[in-house]
Amino acid sequence: MSESHPDPEPRSSKASSKSLLARIVSIIRPEPEDEEDIKAVLEAAHDRQVLDADAFTMISGALNVANQTAADIMVPRSKIDMLDISKPLSELLPEIIETGHSRFPVYEDDRDNIVGILLAKDLLLTITKPSIDLRPLVRPAVFIPETKRLNVLLHDFRSSRNHLAVVINEHGGTAGLVTMEDVLEQIVGDIEDEYDEDAEKTIFQTGSNSWRAMGATEIEIFNRAFNTNVPDDDYDTLGGWFTAELGRIPKRGDTLDFEGLNMTVVGADNKRVLWLHIQHDAQSPLALSEAAEP
Repeated sequence: MSESHPDPEPRSSKASSKSLLARIVSIIRPEPEDEEDIKAVLEAAHDRQVLDADAFTMISGALNVANQTAADIMVPRSKIDMLDISKPLSELLPEIIETGHSRFPVYEDDRDNIVGILLAKDLLLTITKPSIDLRPLVRPAVFIPETKRLNVLLHDFRSSRNHLAVVINEHGGTAGLVTMEDVLEQIVGDIEDEYDEDAEKTIFQTGSNSWRAMGATEIEIFNRAFNTNVPDDDYDTLGGWFTAELGRIPKRGDTLDFEGLNMTVVGADNKRVLWLHIQHDAQSPLALSEAAEP
């Protein structure tokens, strides 16, 4: 008796139906042909709640990273906290403590002459040897052009295990600084740690009548905070105005009195004021205005 075999026709018919269905779907909803089509699909998926907000943000951020360069997200040169290798550690420590960064570009003679990167954790060695020479602790710096794509930079960061790169302009000068965290934030959003609570604040109360203020504090914010009338016609920042009033580049210890406030430079480099100590000379405590909050 011959064995019976299943009829192959139903399977073939089923495959044919799937193929026809796939063709119909592709006509009605074609596959994305470019990045804009992909973004449209993502937005539609987000609108239909197929993707939640976090997933949508991360996928969109990953797409955008390929179109961004280091120049788009870098910290500009004027706002980089650098260390002068020629200064003794006793002078550098207040700057390191005030800024709270984990890595610092180190320069010699000129801020464009960056000789390396100093990791704050390496300074633990100075606890037992306070007179240690910092030069052996300085690690090589990574330099990149402004046009470096962020997706390529992120790959380089991962492969080289570096977390910071100095951005160079077309003339070879320092244009800015970018970190791995800066790149990752373009994908996942802001990354905050225990030190970021007051990241946007520039004025901090240290006593009932005393404060410390960054030189980069906007004059408008300073005036609202202390109910003062620091002129902002020619300068935008407190440090810029202080420098103009002093008539020269300020240095640590320089003081200025203005409308009942005594301002003392407690941090400066060779070009600008970094930190000011503010003391109110009145007997009654001066409350910092909430308008100073960002």
